[in-house]
Amino acid sequence: MTLYLGIDDTDTRESRGTGRLARAIAAELTRSYTVAGVTRHQLFVHPAVPYTSHNSSAVIHIRDTGNGTAADVFAAAKELMLADFIEGSDPGICVAADRNINGDLSHFGLSAKTSVVTQDQARGLAREAGILLEGLGGTEDGVIGALAGVGLAASGNDGRFIQKGTNRDLSGTQTVAAILASGVDRVMTRDGAAVGEGTISLRKFPKPACVGGKAILYVEPDGDAYRDIVMG
Repeated sequence: MTLYLGIDDTDTRESRGTGRLARAIAAELTRSYTVAGVTRHQLFVHPAVPYTSHNSSAVIHIRDTGNGTAADVFAAAKELMLADFIEGSDPGICVAADRNINGDLSHFGLSAKTSVVTQDQARGLAREAGILLEGLGGTEDGVIGALAGVGLAASGNDGRFIQKGTNRDLSGTQTVAAILASGVDRVMTRDGAAVGEGTISLRKFPKPACVGGKAILYVEPDGDAYRDIVMG
């Protein structure tokens, strides 16, 4: 069983971002659980939607869990979030097992990418599905992105990995072999051709898209080598 831990609206313009907090929580959870990665999911950017900078949520993927684990993960992550609460933020947290994520939750995630959705909708869906969702301060609007992120992450076809294995340790020009060894599942061109060798010039560190549940780093030709394309 896989658990998805979603968090959102944990920051302000002057503070560390939600992605950084998600990676810190993931590092702590790794002590007790198998963390497969952390993904970033882009949500609706619109004047009617309050957000800090880019309106994205983060989701931690936790594999090989058993019954009752969701409550333990929720409690541990909630404690870490409250200990690092930023005044002026509106954090929300959601934890759901893959078996509890239904079509309605996936549809909510997709809707949150293109339209205004509400706390009431998020809370109602979580209640019906029997999953854990809670606001931890401020307006609690973070419950919207937390639930949406979980629905999107569980689809296996949204967002990009901001942490996968040791991908953040790589920078500059790297071989395809080194990138695959870091935890990226595949390197491909935009038209779907597999890249098995050569070198890749990275903008920052590998940021593979989540496609079919895999971490796919997209690249394009750059002279005799390749350069990465940030997608997702």
